[in-house]
Amino acid sequence: MQFLWRSESHFNLANLITMANITCGLLATYFITQNQFIIAVVLAWMGGAFDIFDGKIARRYHLSNEFGVQLDSFADFLSFVLVPTFFIFQGVYAELSGFALAAASAASVYYVISGLRRLIQFNINADAGEVSKYFTGVPTPLGAILLWLVWLGSGFIGWMGVLALMVIIGALLNSKVKIPHL
Repeated sequence: MQFLWRSESHFNLANLITMANITCGLLATYFITQNQFIIAVVLAWMGGAFDIFDGKIARRYHLSNEFGVQLDSFADFLSFVLVPTFFIFQGVYAELSGFALAAASAASVYYVISGLRRLIQFNINADAGEVSKYFTGVPTPLGAILLWLVWLGSGFIGWMGVLALMVIIGALLNSKVKIPHL
């Protein structure tokens, strides 16, 4: 079991926790397609907890490596970009048709591309194991939390309000806003 504690191992403890995040994201996606939103939310939040722990464990036990950086970004893309987008699409936009559906689809694609761009740019600028004081732009986990809050308010703001906020949050992912790293 020494592979768990070697930074060069693709299956070290930090990367296994990241893989648990990926598993939660995949399962959440499945449950969204089954309209099992409560189970999907629980799995998404569990994925978020795994995302917190994988980084802390990687730094504490010096397990960071390039593979882990890329794996973590894939997990973030799935859990914090795709899952909340699918969630909003299924929970808010599912009954739309015509122009409204086209607009909701465009907003969703914009958010997904914005999240992907943010993660790619973060990887280009990041060094394995290093943590800066501030994020430039809204990090994807915070973007996901904001989208969950938008979903909670969707009954008050309607699909057009959700669409507008989805586009705004997507733009903030790649903005120059400074967010303190916790």
